[in-house]
Amino acid sequence: MSNISCITQFLLLAFTDTRELQLLHFWLFLGIYLAALLGNGLIITTIAWDQHLHTPMYFFLLNLALLDLGSMSTIVPKSMANTLWDTTAISYMGCAAQLFCFVFFISAELYLLTIMSYDRYIAICKPLHYGTLLGSRACVHMAAAAWATGFLNALLHTANTFSLPLCKGNALGQFFCEIPQILKLSCSQSYLRELGLMVVSICLAFGCFVFIVVSYVQIFRAVLRIPSEQGRHKAFSTCLPHLAVVSLFFSTGMFAYLKPPSISSPSLDLVVSVPYLLIPPTLNPLIYSMRNTELKDALRKLMVDAFQKE
Repeated sequence: MSNISCITQFLLLAFTDTRELQLLHFWLFLGIYLAALLGNGLIITTIAWDQHLHTPMYFFLLNLALLDLGSMSTIVPKSMANTLWDTTAISYMGCAAQLFCFVFFISAELYLLTIMSYDRYIAICKPLHYGTLLGSRACVHMAAAAWATGFLNALLHTANTFSLPLCKGNALGQFFCEIPQILKLSCSQSYLRELGLMVVSICLAFGCFVFIVVSYVQIFRAVLRIPSEQGRHKAFSTCLPHLAVVSLFFSTGMFAYLKPPSISSPSLDLVVSVPYLLIPPTLNPLIYSMRNTELKDALRKLMVDAFQKE
């Protein structure tokens, strides 16, 4: 990373210059962040505590909650700190670390959501083979593969991006460090290498999206063939939360990164990135707990047990 001798810090885009609105932004982000911490923390604690939830579906859900906490913690605390201290600066190494962690958690979450759709496909369409195809060892291997692939993806993107010579200042048109904004500062044709890597990543993401869609087409066909209404309701109750989470993840991501260039602007990029970063990690615990009786019962028992010990 030879640029460190030239650029020691980047300047992030501020939400507002008005102090009252800055404080409003701080308290809003703090509330959302605490809600995400509480929701995902309860999911993690409940699944780890209750032996009845030590199944593939809840194991993957625990991993999803960890990734959601990671992605939120990468961006939100720094943004709140900058707003509180009325600054927009982030160090060169801090920006590299933030970009690495962001790509790592988002990539791993995409791969994990794909694995979770496979879990639901096997559970609904091939229930007799569920124990064989999704044993404890297979689940650990698949989750580890999602984390490892996300790590490798983040490492490649970060190394490529921060190896570029930057000669167009140090101001980023976003409130966190992201690859497109850093590429705009490059003065070398080497950025085409990173663009090529981004195209590969987009193709992989599209492949995951197609796999999830095909899986759910098969799932809904199988569910509609279930003769009993109670059986259909039970099947839908385990699938719809994951489908809602996937829809939220892809819709906010596509809105943030695939909008037409003609309507792109720093202020719009700033506004549309907030739902993508904040809404999925905050709502995922609520989505999964609303229709999941097992999880709600386990959470209730955990609360009762905690109060009795006090």
